[in-house]
Amino acid sequence: MEVGKLCTVDTVFCARDESVQGAAFLMRKHHVGDIVVVDGADSIPTPAGIVTDRDIVVSVVALGLDPNGLQVGDIMTDDLLTADEHDDVTVTIERMRLRGIRRVPVVGEGGRLVGIVSADDLLGFLAEEMEDLARISPYQQQHERRTRQ
Repeated sequence: MEVGKLCTVDTVFCARDESVQGAAFLMRKHHVGDIVVVDGADSIPTPAGIVTDRDIVVSVVALGLDPNGLQVGDIMTDDLLTADEHDDVTVTIERMRLRGIRRVPVVGEGGRLVGIVSADDLLGFLAEEMEDLARISPYQQQHERRTRQ
């Protein structure tokens, strides 16, 4: 399965020069815990970093800094892991595990932001796959009963 088929395509993003306060408002407005920071927000948005609600709390609020006086570019995680929309889910999971990352922007041709995939998205997919696997035995037994009568 390609990660692009599992990602959330309505990704909330902003430019580097957005205020931290503005980013927090966007998170509240869209009911999300992260915002992808992009270059080229007006044309082809290309992921440059990510800011989470935790980043805002730890890097701004806990230090008593003014969220209006800081830009997301000042606090974003810029050592960004991205996944190509055609990457296999298992490869993406392994890369996330090795880096300890729960959210990964998904990019398409030319590095254009096409969505974001989270550990929760992947866990849901894997749970469905496991459920399908668990159904094999009863179906196999039913099939065997029908064919051996």
